[in-house]
Amino acid sequence: MKDALTLRISRRTFLKMGTSTVLTTAFTQPVIAAVLPARHEPRVLSFFNIHTGETLRACYRANGKLIHHEVNRINHIMRDYRTGEIKPVDPDLLDLLHHIVIQVKPHSPINIISGYRSPRTNAALRKITTGVARKSLHMQGRAIDIRIPGYQTTTLRQLAIDLKSGGVGYYSESDFIHLDTGPIKVW
Repeated sequence: MKDALTLRISRRTFLKMGTSTVLTTAFTQPVIAAVLPARHEPRVLSFFNIHTGETLRACYRANGKLIHHEVNRINHIMRDYRTGEIKPVDPDLLDLLHHIVIQVKPHSPINIISGYRSPRTNAALRKITTGVARKSLHMQGRAIDIRIPGYQTTTLRQLAIDLKSGGVGYYSESDFIHLDTGPIKVW
């Protein structure tokens, strides 16, 4: 008798768990899909380099894969405009920018204040201004300073902080934010 009772409880528990799993899966997937961008959805970014006047609209990822010739175009617009040197941009930085673009749906391109910086440029900037790190992630293609016309930099800063995807700096006097793919920190 005890074995039959145990078997019924186990069967009942099993059926409850199965039903719960089916219902949870059926109702949470659409919610998750609505909140997160589709993995294989094309990812497009638009840029304006304030120093060179260049603009670019590039689909850098489709079907979950990087489109290398488009990433190379982004590397070019994010180059050290002072020296002309180009460094590959971290794809995670592009994804971070894309997550921000999804949230704000801008009508204007992302304004690049500073993308890649050569070690020589970084050292020169350290001599004339504060806030330039000796081992800046700009020198590794893992950082960008931006603003997006029509959006307060404080709003962009908060969006970036909420994403918890790296460093976020706020430079109110110059009206831009710094984003990087290093450790999570805020300044």
